[in-house]
Amino acid sequence: MAQDFNDSLNPADAIGKLEMEASEMIIPVNDVPAVDVQYNEDNIKTMEWQEHIRLRPGMYIGKLGDGTNSDDGIYVLLKEVLDNSIDEHMMGYGRQIDVDITGSTVTVRDYGRGVPLGSVIDVASKMNTGAKYDSKAFKKSVGLNGVGIKAVNALSGSFEIMSVRDGMMKRARFSKGVLLDQTDIVPTEEPNGTRVQFTPDMAVFREYAYRDEYIVPLLKNYTFLNTGLAIVYNGRRMVSRNGLLDLLRENMTKEPLYPLIHLSGDDIEIALTHADQYGEEYYTFVNGQHTTQGGTHLTAFKEAVARTIKEYYEKNFDYPDIRNGMIAAVSVKVEEPVFESQTKTKLGSRDIGPNGPTVSKFVSDFLKHELDNYLHREPDTAEAMLRKIQDSERERKAMAGVAKIAREKAKKVNLHNKKLLDCRIHLNDAKADEKKRFSSSIFITEGDSAAGSITKIRDVETQAVFSLRGKPLNTYGLTRKIVYTNDEFNLLQAALNIEDDIDNLRYNKVIIATDADVDGMHIRLLLITFFLQFFPDLIKKGHVYVLQTPLFRVRNKLTARRSGKKSKGPEETYYCYSDEERVTAIDRLGVNAEITRFKGLGEISPEEFRGFIGPDMRLDRVTLRKEDAVAELLEFYMGKNTMDRQNFIINNLVVEDDSQIS
Repeated sequence: MAQDFNDSLNPADAIGKLEMEASEMIIPVNDVPAVDVQYNEDNIKTMEWQEHIRLRPGMYIGKLGDGTNSDDGIYVLLKEVLDNSIDEHMMGYGRQIDVDITGSTVTVRDYGRGVPLGSVIDVASKMNTGAKYDSKAFKKSVGLNGVGIKAVNALSGSFEIMSVRDGMMKRARFSKGVLLDQTDIVPTEEPNGTRVQFTPDMAVFREYAYRDEYIVPLLKNYTFLNTGLAIVYNGRRMVSRNGLLDLLRENMTKEPLYPLIHLSGDDIEIALTHADQYGEEYYTFVNGQHTTQGGTHLTAFKEAVARTIKEYYEKNFDYPDIRNGMIAAVSVKVEEPVFESQTKTKLGSRDIGPNGPTVSKFVSDFLKHELDNYLHREPDTAEAMLRKIQDSERERKAMAGVAKIAREKAKKVNLHNKKLLDCRIHLNDAKADEKKRFSSSIFITEGDSAAGSITKIRDVETQAVFSLRGKPLNTYGLTRKIVYTNDEFNLLQAALNIEDDIDNLRYNKVIIATDADVDGMHIRLLLITFFLQFFPDLIKKGHVYVLQTPLFRVRNKLTARRSGKKSKGPEETYYCYSDEERVTAIDRLGVNAEITRFKGLGEISPEEFRGFIGPDMRLDRVTLRKEDAVAELLEFYMGKNTMDRQNFIINNLVVEDDSQIS
């Protein structure tokens, strides 16, 4: 029988009990018991489902984060709710999903069949409960584990679910996974469907904010993968008529060398082309889920597309030459897919279904037939593709000798590479702890002095340092040969392990750490130009960052800790990243403010630097979007020194007055 609002649990008592019990289970690492601890039945505890999710959120949603990265937990919560609505659409119910985000509150409303009214509370709060264990109801869905929406519930300060079926409605409200109240099943004029509203718990996610720069691409991907589905985000309507063609057009930053090839069949859709760029660029999906780390379907595609093209031309091309410059999107539908984590970023399934072929055979058979037929029908496209492959082959052969020598040199240097101070755990360490793997980073610094502070206080487990000799070469307009002939770039390429592709990238974050002066800015631009020219996928996959370091230190001169002197009271020190922050700090300290400007990383002491590269370090992710007009920007800023650029510099020259700064 449905519980009335008046008969609901006491939320304060319930939540307090859960949090108290959870806190009792956390044992401080550094606490050493003075006496032997007894291990008996009293030590064995069974946690409530919401307790475990809140205590170990990483097991369910990956990292927490604050919304500054696309894979932060708050976006995973949104995805988990959206996936249920998408699954309804894939089964043929509901052609529109409304998404509204106001502040920190998210509302998702679909127009599918609605959750069965008698199960509204169970699907939101009972683990391993859902319809997707029955493959007949949800044959090729995303959410299969009966966990997703429960994790959203447990990690939200407020959570409400409403379901409407055939003129009847039921609603339930929760906080931190604990039921607050529920309604009876009552008549309504609302259309069928499910509405979920939640606010991520500030106690779990700290200070966070939803950002359109990550939400909009996420929602657009859903429309690309579900042709005809409309998603209305804060009043903005998104819909795709051409599926993966629209996706490639949205994401490509260079013009294609030939018209995009679009192939589709039962449970598979592929779009591909080549562009005048280095490397390979792939967007892969399983049952509408963006598998950012690929998986068995991507491996199958890369092998099959190269083999099919090679057989079509009847030439002994190398597979890397065929795929160089390729941009492709691959979407497959797999029955009961197996992902390598709850966040569903990498497909692990070997087979398309319990009774189906392997993923490899399925993709290979499709391409062998459809792509081969397409190339026979479109000779102009086939000719343009052939020219690109031949160009890649010629360039590779032209620098084969240079690359071999450079590779051997890098291998020898790597044994005692003074430019690289490596860490112990890397992104491509398959057996390492997943959290530490994704924490792996490399700081690219300008010179040994700048690297000094970072080197002394870095986390040797996950943080590496690569020091540049000075200003690197401007690579704009140069061929890839320069990567091998320039010692510095060759060693950097070897350190990152990205010579062939970025699949074996050793560090999840490549962080450019330069001084906050003109020279530092110039070095930063030179490095970004290098990555844009030869490793654009490194940027597109979100691996390249710029480290923000404070420009000023404002402290109370009366309480400042100085060598040989004791502080007169609690130290008041503010590290400021902008003039606005500096002014605010000065206002707080008044006449006692002592201002120091950091013109170089080497001026910041190791102890001070510790907080700047810790878990809360400030990073700006380098992005690459179609609307950025990268080719034009590089031509203007990094190309020949034209009169237009000279006039631009003259007209925009700014002279800073540092006379008031000590």
